[in-house]
Amino acid sequence: MEYKFNSRQRNKTIQGLRSFKNTLPTKIKKIIIKKGHIFSETLDNWRYIVGNDLFKVCYPKSFKNLNRLGPSCLNIMVKRGHEVDLEYSRKLILDKMNAFFGYVVIEKIKLITFEEEQVEFKEKINKKDVTKRKYTEKITSIKNDKVKKSLLELSRLFKKK
Repeated sequence: MEYKFNSRQRNKTIQGLRSFKNTLPTKIKKIIIKKGHIFSETLDNWRYIVGNDLFKVCYPKSFKNLNRLGPSCLNIMVKRGHEVDLEYSRKLILDKMNAFFGYVVIEKIKLITFEEEQVEFKEKINKKDVTKRKYTEKITSIKNDKVKKSLLELSRLFKKK
């Protein structure tokens, strides 16, 4: 194999077949080294870790790794009204996470509440109002009756969805 000196990522590289680890950019390698795989594994196995009941009302938002200032922390988003259920099962989640990975991964869990139902309701109302106001004025200004009727029927179909 021949050594190549004009590489952006490394000072010296070997020309020929390389391992997957050496082909990754250095910024991505730093993220993986800082235990970025823990969060992805947690997302993949969240139903197993938490259980079916809590899986429906919560999901992991982010993972902060252990540093000098504080312990490693998992942020969990919880629907409003189910905080108590998750609070009682906090110790169980910690034990299952640490047992799943085989060492102490998480020392602290932080709960963040959100309201899902009201956000969806507001979005649906806004979508209907936009279609009524924005396009009805433009459609009524069209002189050709056939085109006007077909566009009105099309807008009714979109309103149903």
